Parts: sequence; C-alpha cells; structure tokens
Amino acid sequence: MDFDQELDTSGLSCPMPVMKTKKALKKLESGQVLHLIATDPATGDDIPGLVEEMASNIEAANEDGGKYHFYIKKG
Repeated sequence: MDFDQELDTSGLSCPMPVMKTKKALKKLESGQVLHLIATDPATGDDIPGLVEEMASNIEAANEDGGKYHFYIKKG
C-alpha cells in the first residue's frame, strides 16, 4: 500500500506508540496516509481508538513476525 510517511515505533511500549502516532498524524494533510510499525501488542487496541478519536481511518492493518503494521488515512 502507498503511504506518505512512515513511523517505526518498534521496541517502544505504551503509551509511546500512541503519542508518536498522534503527533505524526497532526502533521499530515487530510487524505495522506501514515504507515505505522509497532511491536507492542497493545497497539492493536490503542491505535484504532486513537484513529477514531482523530476522525481518521485505518485503511489496512496486519501483523507480520511480531510487527504490527497500520496504514492510517488522515481524515
């Protein structure tokens, strides 16, 4: 999937991935896509809540070898 910015929070624990994702999304223009990479399993619950709070959408999400990938389109 195409994206405009990538944020790798591998190795960071909650709440850092959420805080960094929020900061990155604020810098994007509406319609741009952020590719988030995380290793904290809590992001599976935390990121969807943040995305909804920020009126954005998760375009795709998957897990591969302990890394969680989210493609978030800013609303």
